[in-house]
Amino acid sequence: MAVCARLCGVGPARGCRRRGAAREQRRGGGAADSEPDTDTDPEEAGGGGGGAARREEGEEEDEERIEGARPAPSPAEAGPAARASLSLLELPPELLVQIFGSLPGTDLPSLARVCTTFRRILRTDTIWRRRCREEYGVCENLRKLEITGVSCRDVYAKRINPRVKSGRFMKILPDYEHMEYRDVYTCLLHRYRHILGLWQPDIGPYGGLLNVVVDGLFIIGWMYLPPHDPHVDDPMRFKPLFRIHLMERKCATVECMYGHKGPHNGHIQIVKKDEFSTKCNQTDHHRMSGGRQEEFRTWLREEWGRTLEDIFHEHMQELILMKFIYTSQYDNCLTYRRIYLPPSSPDDLIKPGLFKGTYGSHGLEIVMLSFHGKKAKGTKITGDPNIPAGQQTVEIDLAHPLQLPDIENLRDFSELSRIVLEVQEQVRREEQEEEQRQEGEDRSQQAAAQPTVQPLEGEGAKGEETVAEAEGTVQDKAPDSQPFVLPMGVISRNEDYPRTCRICFYGTGLIAGHGFTSPERTPGVFVLFDDDRFGFIWLELKSFSLYSRIKVSFQNAEAPSREAFDEMLKNIQSLAT
Repeated sequence: MAVCARLCGVGPARGCRRRGAAREQRRGGGAADSEPDTDTDPEEAGGGGGGAARREEGEEEDEERIEGARPAPSPAEAGPAARASLSLLELPPELLVQIFGSLPGTDLPSLARVCTTFRRILRTDTIWRRRCREEYGVCENLRKLEITGVSCRDVYAKRINPRVKSGRFMKILPDYEHMEYRDVYTCLLHRYRHILGLWQPDIGPYGGLLNVVVDGLFIIGWMYLPPHDPHVDDPMRFKPLFRIHLMERKCATVECMYGHKGPHNGHIQIVKKDEFSTKCNQTDHHRMSGGRQEEFRTWLREEWGRTLEDIFHEHMQELILMKFIYTSQYDNCLTYRRIYLPPSSPDDLIKPGLFKGTYGSHGLEIVMLSFHGKKAKGTKITGDPNIPAGQQTVEIDLAHPLQLPDIENLRDFSELSRIVLEVQEQVRREEQEEEQRQEGEDRSQQAAAQPTVQPLEGEGAKGEETVAEAEGTVQDKAPDSQPFVLPMGVISRNEDYPRTCRICFYGTGLIAGHGFTSPERTPGVFVLFDDDRFGFIWLELKSFSLYSRIKVSFQNAEAPSREAFDEMLKNIQSLAT
């Protein structure tokens, strides 16, 4: 007979006769009070079997045992000894299931080592299902997946396998009927938790954006791609690069999704903190029957949405062919480094985040906009042979707003150039004065025998107030909107840009030759159109880039702190350099 027929189940059961008798023995038996129940009955270890008849026969008796198997004494009669005799082991199993289910999954193995009773209760799948749902967002029912399949988005990732036996969809999914949520948690979710989040692949100057998420009972790595050039306002495209799931109990399977022949054998290795690598073990699945020419035509349609004959610009054709040759050699054997979304502040000009922008013949690229006091920075997440991924493509000086001329004079490029160059000269003078002031402070500190800290704090506070006041003045003086048009001679890949803007700032843009040779920062104009779009006029290149916000809710992408985000920016820029 089981020690408790409902020990591993959830329901109205409140105990059993044998459990009540054991509780009475512990109360009257001295040393037995501290010994956990170590009966290893197979029926009990297997989970909640029947027992409804026994529950009906002893319902009143069971309820009394939950209280302590005897009438509860009055508060006056209850002394320290009576209160000390109460234990977690005396709680009903279903209540322990609820308590254990509210604990972090990482604490449950330690709890299982307390006693045999706890270990048996922790076999209850309800506990692990709750941990999977609350910690990783898993909401599928294991017992229904064989019928309902997977989430709609997974249809693309879990496409038809070459080993189809019959029907439209073969049984490429695991045998969920004999799988438990405890296995899903321990062997899949917890094991690969360190690769969840946003990542940048190391693909030379091109970079990329990968989001690894828990999708159903799979962990999938989705590569996000900008829309086809020059449609900057279109939504992002995405495709799966790999997936991880349990094909068999306690055995996670990694599959490469690259190519057009379905999922095949792959491998993932966590190199170190915030870095992992993927490897495809069957690269022949990436090849096409038509050879490299067919692979190139297919890649070109996916990457650019057109054929090579549609691209008349010779330089653009060379850039496209170069990117195909460079990226295809990796065969999805890549190293990824973690990136974070920029933290936001109520004082930010707009909400920071990821944007897609036009970069001439290089097409659309992904840029991260972040705010750093009186500066805003645009860092490339995807790049090109001139300015690689990780470099700071634009920097905006929020302390120097620009007052644009009227719409007629704005069409004159020389007039806009004159305004920007005047502000550039002003910025240089201020930087020189700041350097001289800093040198003077350093000399005075060295000359003083006992330097005083208070003046330095006062000056620092004053400097912060000056920046805050400058930004506040900009916000107060800026109109809701003003007419905007590109000057004559400025080239734009997208002519469908907004014709009104909120405010403009002086900024600098990074330009360089092929291979990131002779890089230099040149003056430009940052144009804020609305909360989701901004532009940048490159004076040196007579070019205009339009940026549009990426409206995707990326999971596990928030930076743990401002310092962690700043460190991440430094790391990706140093790697790019």
